[in-house]
This record gives sequence, C-alpha cells and structure tokens, in this order.
Amino acid sequence: MNLLTTRFDPFDELTTLRNRMDRLFNRFGYNEELDQPVLAGNWMPTTDIQETKDALILKAELPGVDEKDINVEIENNVLTINGERKQEAKTEEKGYERIERSFGKFYRAFTLPTNVDATKILAQYQNGVLNITLPKREEAKPKKVHIEIKRALTSPKAA
Repeated sequence: MNLLTTRFDPFDELTTLRNRMDRLFNRFGYNEELDQPVLAGNWMPTTDIQETKDALILKAELPGVDEKDINVEIENNVLTINGERKQEAKTEEKGYERIERSFGKFYRAFTLPTNVDATKILAQYQNGVLNITLPKREEAKPKKVHIEIKRALTSPKAA
C-alpha cells in the first residue's frame, strides 16, 4: 500500500467507530431510546445474521418466550427486539433447586444498512426462534450485466 495514494476519510473512520460502539453497547443491553443501559435485563438472546443476494436474515433464539412478550420495532433505521422471558412458578419440594436459565427482560438493537427495504420486513416466530427477513431494495440487489463482444471483420487476403 502506498501511503501517498491512500486517501484518509475521517467520516469512514467515524462510521467504523460508531459501528463498533453499537456492537459494544448491544452486548450490555444498551437502550438507545432511554440513552442508558438496561439494568433490568439480565440476559440477551443469541442472534445469527445471514446475508443472501435478496435479503438479510436475522435469527434470534428466544426459547420459553411467549410470542405476545416479544416486540419488534424499526425506528430511524434501527431494528429493536425486546421483551421478557417470565420465570415459571416455583413449587415447594424437598431437595435442592438450581436454575441456570436466565429470566427477565431483554433488549437487542441492530443498525440496518441503507440497502434494506424497511417496508417489507417479515417477522415469524416458531419453536422458540424469531426469524426476521429484511429484504434488500431492488436497486441494491446484484444485477448481471451482459457484455456484448464485437469482433472486427477480417478482410480477405489480397492476392
């Protein structure tokens, strides 16, 4: 890399910093709406994000959460998933009790890329997995361009 030909773009650096900060705050359950960490939330659903040529697909694991306790919203190009997994009623029995599953409120936020069509987002919840399909805008989808090759005509050899 030649340092003399590489252009420094401060806005690119700021965008990278913003994305890293978003990821950091998402790990701690940061609520941008309240501009503070979500202290009540004590767990965060694991989430996979996959990109295809037509869409981004987000899968969040929410086992034991009722569909009515899940909220998905989009505002200012930020997708938020929040809700609550409620603890089951305790039964008094002899012996020891050990609970390893987390309960309580959760919050996740994802900044959407500009190529997502927010008007066509589809969310489905089945078997404890929330699937959110974020279709790409038509103009953002890859297109194949046909290249026409023209060959020069060769003239017959003069005798």
